Amino acid sequence: MNPSVSIVRKIRSSRAVTICGATLLVIALLSLLGPAISSHDYFATDFENRLLPPTLTAGHLFGTDELGRDLLARTLFGIRITLLVAVIASFVSLGIGVLYGAIAGYVGGRVDGFMMRIVDGLYALPFIFFVILLMVAFGRSLFLILVAIGAVNWLDMARIVRGQTISIKQRGFVDAARLIGVSTSGIVFRHITPNLLGVVVVYMTLAIPQAILMESFLSFLGLGIQEPQTSLGALVNAGVSRMEPASWLLVIPATALAVILLCFNFLGDGLRDLADPKGKT
Repeated sequence: MNPSVSIVRKIRSSRAVTICGATLLVIALLSLLGPAISSHDYFATDFENRLLPPTLTAGHLFGTDELGRDLLARTLFGIRITLLVAVIASFVSLGIGVLYGAIAGYVGGRVDGFMMRIVDGLYALPFIFFVILLMVAFGRSLFLILVAIGAVNWLDMARIVRGQTISIKQRGFVDAARLIGVSTSGIVFRHITPNLLGVVVVYMTLAIPQAILMESFLSFLGLGIQEPQTSLGALVNAGVSRMEPASWLLVIPATALAVILLCFNFLGDGLRDLADPKGKT
């Protein structure tokens, strides 16, 4: 049987993976189609309808904020920005972590020890301190958020890939490639890296919610996405200050954030169980 067909059948047989994957797909599509769903712009103010509670009659399904901006439009736009930052930062950390970990694991010896000590040193660097230095030196921007999150997330990926590479390089096909004269770079890129795909895909589904939490945390502290743009973390931060008179400003974006995080975590756990059924608990 074709391995890809077998993987698809396993995924379809897992109810948790199917439901969470479908939910995330629907949420992503809603965020992309936000302008068509809502007749309001996410940045348009309407001071006559300030702090309007969720209602069907006034055209604001999720209500409005303190500036009269439609919360549905802002939530959909916030989901779009949050997912965009998380996915791009995760792919950046994926590229760096896989390359770094594969080289360290395959070369081994002193090179491996030196490279992993660099990882240990970066682990010791306080994340928030690093972000504050970036913001002070270069100003606040979406690019710097991606750099800050990617600079932290790739460390875990490098360690995981290194451990898998050490196991894979002991297999016969790697010895055969070495005997016929394949270069070190060729073995790493053509033989070892493709065999890391399963582990990397599973880890990516677990790394994305971690990146979402980092972005939301930065936005909650005021170091993330800046007005007039917004993200789920920024919306939660704004909702906290208005929690008593307008609880919907906190409940709605916080619920959206919780649903996305739960779906990604259940999806990652489900894919991990499918990839390694013996390790399922």
